[in-house]
Order: sequence, then C-alpha cells, then structure tokens
Amino acid sequence: MTPMQTVQAVLLFAVGLVCLIKGGDWFVEGATGIARRFRLPELLIGATVVSIGTTLPEVMVSTTAAIEGTGSIAYGNAIGSVICNTALIAAITVAVKPGKVERKALRTPVLFFFIAAVFYAAIAYTTGYFSQAVGLILLAGFLVYMVLTVLQMKGSPDAPEADSGEKERATWLNIVLLIVGAALIAVGARLLVDNGTKIATALGVPETVIALTFVALGTSLPELVTAITSLVKGHGSLSLGNVIGANLFNLVLVSGMAITVNPFEIPQGVTVAGHNASLVMDIPVMFAVMLLLTVPALIKGKLSRWQGITLLCVYAGYCCAQFLL
Repeated sequence: MTPMQTVQAVLLFAVGLVCLIKGGDWFVEGATGIARRFRLPELLIGATVVSIGTTLPEVMVSTTAAIEGTGSIAYGNAIGSVICNTALIAAITVAVKPGKVERKALRTPVLFFFIAAVFYAAIAYTTGYFSQAVGLILLAGFLVYMVLTVLQMKGSPDAPEADSGEKERATWLNIVLLIVGAALIAVGARLLVDNGTKIATALGVPETVIALTFVALGTSLPELVTAITSLVKGHGSLSLGNVIGANLFNLVLVSGMAITVNPFEIPQGVTVAGHNASLVMDIPVMFAVMLLLTVPALIKGKLSRWQGITLLCVYAGYCCAQFLL
C-alpha cells in the first residue's frame, strides 16, 4: 500500500472502533430500556441482554472475519479478548480498588469458562482444526449456560427496581437505539477487520498479532467502559463477574459463531522455538491469567492489589512478546 492508503486504513480502523463502542452502548441502552418496559428483573437483564450486548463487537468482528476467510483474526480476537479482559481490564479495577467478591455468584461462570477453555484447547492441541461440529458444541454450551443462569435468577430475590426518579424512555426510542446500535456494530466490525488486515499487511505484522492485540483491545472497550464506570460508582468488584462472563462468551458465543459460519485451522504464521506461538504462548497465557484472577477470589472471597499489578505486568510482557517474535 502507498503511505496515503496506509493512513486511510488507520483512520478507518479508528472509525471502526468508534462505531463499535458507540453501537454497543446504544444497543445495550435500547435492549435494557425494552426489558425494563416489560418489567423484567434487573439481575436477569444484566446476566443476559447486557452481557451479550457488550460481547457483540467480538461476535461481529470474528464472524465477519470468518466469512471473509481470515480465520486468523477470528481466532486471535477470541483468545486475545479473554487475555485483554482479564490481564488489562479486570486488572485495572483490582489494582485500583481491590475488594470482596461473592464466591457463590462466581462459581457457575468460572466453571463454565474453564470447561469451555479445556475443550477449546483440546481441539487446538489435538487436531488444530475447528470444524462446524466444534462450533455447534460451543454454541450449545452458550445456550446451556444461559438457561442455567435464567433458572438461577428465578430462584434468587429480584434485584431492586430502577430508580423511580429515572425518566423512562419511550418504547419507540429504545427500538431505534437497538436497531441503530446493531447497525453501527456491523459497520464497525467490517471496518475493523478490513483495515486491520490492510495495516497488518503494510507493516509486515501477522494478522494473528493484530487480532491478539489491537483488535482484541478495541472490541473489549465496552467491558473497559463498564469497569471504569463501576470504579467511579464505588463498585469495582462488580466488574469481575462481567469480565468472567464476557470471557466465557468469547469462547462459546464469539468462537462458536465464527467456527459454525466458516470452520478454520489454527493460524500457522508465528512460531516460538519452531512451535506454533498460539499453542506455546497464547493459550497458556489465557489459562494463566484466568487462574491468577479467579482462584484466589474463589478461595479467599476477595481480590488483592498484587493480583491486579501482576496481571498488568503479564499483559505488558505479553504484548511486547507479540511484536518481538
């Protein structure tokens, strides 16, 4: 590409990020407004509509990449988003404001995440090919998790109703937000994938590296916004559940959709000591950061500042390694 085309690709990549962020925000606002209009419990809304809404950027980016035959971006985005959510987003909230967590609320999403991660890794290490059957199994895992979550909500006391002083938006406005948000997410995903691929080619950087770093960070921005909002409101520990839920959705929903639409093999571009970098570094780092975040929380029922600082150091080292390989 010419220098002018490279600049144009970078600008369109940035526009894609903005579309994803704003589109995700409007989609969640519209969906939440509609759910409240029909008096659904707040807890149920958060566990379903909002969680899926904040994961939509990853779904659209990975599915679009898979359709266009760039499986490396679909693969790298899912794993990269898990690492980014854990070692950057959750790490920031833990490092700034550690606190207590509800162990009971974490057990189900943590259990489902590691079951999905073990299954995902087993396929990667044994066959190296994610078939349509694998994608369907992952999507089935997503449906089972959602059903169990809804059943758990039914057995729990309803969360408090929305603030009575909050003005309720008209239903038509919520529908408009929902539609426009979904459209922006779709446009942003295409801009991100198309121009991310062009930038990678121009810089001589493998597509997988771009997906594991820039694309993963960009699609994880809704979770980052949620985490920062939680900190500002004095509820830093609340973002932990959101991050773990998003990580689970990245494996079962994001990867499941991309694989089902267009099965692909593990990217073979980058190697470490003659071995596929994804098998040597990416997947092990994904497990390591999640174990570092969740095991102490489940055992002690609280988060410590050292966890956040350690995770941030791991993420910094991981990003540096991606560009030095």
